[in-house]
Amino acid sequence: YLAKLSSVGSISEEETCEKLKGLIQRQVQMCKRNLEVMDSVRRGAQLAIEECQYQFRNRRWNCSTLDTLPVFGKVVTQGTREAAFVYAISSAGVAFAVTRACSSGELDKCGCDRTVQGGSPQGFQWSGCSDNIAYGVAFSQSFVDVRERSKGASSNRALMNLHNNEAGRKAILNNMRVECKCHGVSGSCEFKTCWKAMPPFRKVGNVLKEKFDGATEVEQSEIGSTKVLVPKNSQFKPHTDEDLVYLDSSPDFCDHDLKNGVLGTSGRQCNKTSKAIDGCELMCCGRGFHTDEVEVVERCSCKFHWCCSVKCKPCHRLLEIHTCR
Repeated sequence: YLAKLSSVGSISEEETCEKLKGLIQRQVQMCKRNLEVMDSVRRGAQLAIEECQYQFRNRRWNCSTLDTLPVFGKVVTQGTREAAFVYAISSAGVAFAVTRACSSGELDKCGCDRTVQGGSPQGFQWSGCSDNIAYGVAFSQSFVDVRERSKGASSNRALMNLHNNEAGRKAILNNMRVECKCHGVSGSCEFKTCWKAMPPFRKVGNVLKEKFDGATEVEQSEIGSTKVLVPKNSQFKPHTDEDLVYLDSSPDFCDHDLKNGVLGTSGRQCNKTSKAIDGCELMCCGRGFHTDEVEVVERCSCKFHWCCSVKCKPCHRLLEIHTCR
């Protein structure tokens, strides 16, 4: 719900925390104690929704949001693999945005990661502003996970959510990059200074989308007195901390069912030539599709004129658009 607040001013007063819908009391308290971080949390939520909608743009469920709570409808209240992705990308978004705010000097509570110092075995010098991913991950764990921990983390769904929250953060941690700058006469690279940087958030989304496609269906089991999630099919190899897990099968998302937050695929654009999920046969769930011709104007026959302009002609072409019935 924070992602929907882009039109509201910054979250700069304790009273604002009380008015934020969708937060439990312990999150409201955290909001009051960490006012300066809350705009980063909001940016992380927006980032998560944008990435989710990009990754699922060609699927029946396209991560569309509603103006109700929860913003994804009941899709995320069921223990499906879609819910697993939403939780993972959301916790990753918060960790990413808070870390970025630390490194850019927006927050007084944190800055660059000063633990990355000295020489490296590869012969370069650790220097510059390494992304403080430890702070971003720790804040995400505190703020995002508290919802599940407050319910008692032994229920199936709480265990599933906590696992997927952590898998989202692991998608950043396991893909940190080393970026370097050369120093020396005429860029001769006599020595290099390097720092650790987060991957682009698109990379995080790509990793989690792969994990979504290979997600493991799980059920609760007890090891001693500890409740854990294990693969429902005992022939499957156990999932790792980086994998997504889910409890319930997904609906087919074909038909409009606003009560459950499913918008259906009627009116969605599809690809007539594809046999994959974005193809008209699968996307339209066998209902068929409409074809319309649309005229598009493009620039063509472009020529460079000395000096210094490029002149093009307008070209008209007909484009076929296919939409599900």
